[in-house]
Amino acid sequence: MPRQHFNPDTLAKRVVGGHLLYSHAVSVEGKRMVFVSGQVPRDREGNVVGKGDMEAQIRQVGDNIKVALEAAGATWNDVVKTTTYVTDIDEFFRHMDARMTYFSALPASTTVEINRLSNPDFMVEIEAIAVLE
Repeated sequence: MPRQHFNPDTLAKRVVGGHLLYSHAVSVEGKRMVFVSGQVPRDREGNVVGKGDMEAQIRQVGDNIKVALEAAGATWNDVVKTTTYVTDIDEFFRHMDARMTYFSALPASTTVEINRLSNPDFMVEIEAIAVLE
């Protein structure tokens, strides 16, 4: 699937830990879109994973997104947009390496700090949009 990432020099770039965090814009040509609902840090039995541990929660959410994508015939490589909700943005940015393991190409991305998620033990929730040929 042809994909272009745009990071114009006239727009500031967000870098944490030496990693560019997102693309300002992503252009894709594809035939099918996959929308992944907000995934939370629950295991397959519904137990909260990593209570109080942002890195563990990011990894569980990433793994859950992978499962949802695969069910729809997609992979993390097909993701062009993510929206991330966190309860502590500073803690989230401290564990950016955990997030970066899922991307080969950076999607367009929005991260929002909120007071709480649907369960007080959740620290992160991520939605994803993928485009397939």
